[in-house]
Amino acid sequence: MTGTLLVNNLAGLMIVTSMMVIAAKKPTVSAGLYALQSLVLVGIFLSLASLFDAHELYMWSISAFITKVVLVPLIMYRAFRKMADPNADGGVISTALLMMIAAAIVLVSYFATAPVELPMLADLKPVLAVSLGHFLIGLLCIVSQRNILKQVFGYCLMENGAHLTLALLAYKAPELVEIGIATDAIFAVIIMALMARRIYRTMNTLDVQKLISLKG
Repeated sequence: MTGTLLVNNLAGLMIVTSMMVIAAKKPTVSAGLYALQSLVLVGIFLSLASLFDAHELYMWSISAFITKVVLVPLIMYRAFRKMADPNADGGVISTALLMMIAAAIVLVSYFATAPVELPMLADLKPVLAVSLGHFLIGLLCIVSQRNILKQVFGYCLMENGAHLTLALLAYKAPELVEIGIATDAIFAVIIMALMARRIYRTMNTLDVQKLISLKG
């Protein structure tokens, strides 16, 4: 299997794991699936490092493994394992329709990135499409899910999509850039997890539609 084919296949696997993260009922299961997706992202980084001869991406891979595969899922698992609200399961649209919209997003992203002409991306257009689609799928998760915890995962999916785009277009960026991104993601997840726990303990719900009483 050539390097470009491997990267394209791994990118497709990222989309599959995104669907699984959104469809999972338990937040702890979603955390594990997010860790799996992040591991796939690390595999893409390693493949791109070899393909582009970019040693910076090897450092990115180490940083992403520590933060995205280990720390962030562990933080979410420990924070979310005691929170449950069956009434908040599901979203404003059905899971089946959500999957159809996500598939349409990937297709539109492919056509949107088709005109992009960059020598190093000639054989990696599907990966660029996946990175854009992945970001939009995360945004779709945020706006369509009623459960606060699912919205946190939506943010994490968006961040992974943005991270993949950066690896494709700025793979020679200094390792400090990657450290800054990773640190930002960790603190964002910690803050959102603390807010979710506070809301759950105060209002005994994870349903964003029931937080209208917080207005004013």
